Amino acid sequence: MELDDPGVIAEVRAVFDRYEDAIANNRTEVLDEIFWADPRTVRFGTSEILYGHDAIRAFRASVQSYAARRARKIHITSFGRDFACTHLEYERLGSGNVGRETKIMARLPGIGWRVVSAHVSLLKPDPEIEKK
Repeated sequence: MELDDPGVIAEVRAVFDRYEDAIANNRTEVLDEIFWADPRTVRFGTSEILYGHDAIRAFRASVQSYAARRARKIHITSFGRDFACTHLEYERLGSGNVGRETKIMARLPGIGWRVVSAHVSLLKPDPEIEKK
């Protein structure tokens, strides 16, 4: 198995960037499309635990808009041609909170790259961590 194939990383990064644009512009239909439309899809958010695409879609429909954020670090690892993980560290603008977001993505037959699992969490700003 090849790790971090540049072509795979580029494909996953394109999906990642599309997702970030959809968050910034509140494009719920794009967010829904990027997640695997399956009851096995999981998303753990900052205040929600969602099992299945229907639950994720219902949550997305309830969000008026997403908090503005600025990426601090993006890390992507691919495992072979069909599996990758993305990690985003970001700052929520206006609050200083640090967000962390992990997406597990799989290239699925006939539909391409989809998020099959995601986890989002927030940390309050810690000046000691910021010094490191």
